[in-house]
Amino acid sequence: MCGAREPLSDFCPVPSKLSPVVLMHGMGLSGSVWQDVAPLLAAHHEVFTPTALGHCGGPPIQRRPVRIWDVIDAAETYLDEAGLDRPHLVGNSMGAFVAIELARRGRAKSVCALSPAGFWSQALRARAMRKVRRSVAMGRLTRPFIPSMTKSAALRQRGMRDMAWHGDRVSPGRAIEMTDDAIGCTVTSEVFSTDEEQIAPLDRLPCPITIAWAEKDALLPVEPYEKFARARLPQATFEILPGVGHLPMIDDPELVARTILTVTGAATTAN
Repeated sequence: MCGAREPLSDFCPVPSKLSPVVLMHGMGLSGSVWQDVAPLLAAHHEVFTPTALGHCGGPPIQRRPVRIWDVIDAAETYLDEAGLDRPHLVGNSMGAFVAIELARRGRAKSVCALSPAGFWSQALRARAMRKVRRSVAMGRLTRPFIPSMTKSAALRQRGMRDMAWHGDRVSPGRAIEMTDDAIGCTVTSEVFSTDEEQIAPLDRLPCPITIAWAEKDALLPVEPYEKFARARLPQATFEILPGVGHLPMIDDPELVARTILTVTGAATTAN
């Protein structure tokens, strides 16, 4: 089910003078989750959509168990190999955790964190990960029936209720691909399984950081997660993305693209 996929940037050739932006996905997904957003950024940025360590099509695991710090190390290796010193970083969920921590290491020009993981208590982390692992287990169990199930928009919306507010808008083919990505992820039971996997406070930001929370997020809801984020990153810019779920790039790619371009400054320099 997991096969190598071409980077989305290959479909959006741009002049090298454009500043790079790296889009990082959440747990159990792959770089293809950005397929509707990447083309909207391509006129302003060189777009990179890597797949994370241990995920479908991503770098192989070198040691077990895998923690979020290993995912971050692998992401930094990707930046090095791609010749990216301080690109703009965009992340969703786990990817937002990675982006913030790479910024802490001095590797980001700006960060746009969409419904970031890592701003939680022990109980909230455990609850969120139970939801994720239960969803993966259900996907594995029902995989033989997914092609027929996804023909129904109502069933797509119900099946994606923790991830998207408008799951019915996702095509059947894309729903199958996302299911296969989740099943093919080899680190779901390891990453975010310890209380140490938290985003520590950043009283002084290493670069501009915007935290944009999805209004309808059912996995990491604005309340109570946002209060942890505000306490740990008090200087960050906070905003709410209206009418979207935990994967806002699925629900409203245009809104996500506008948000990213505002953070990177491209929206003010366009035209």
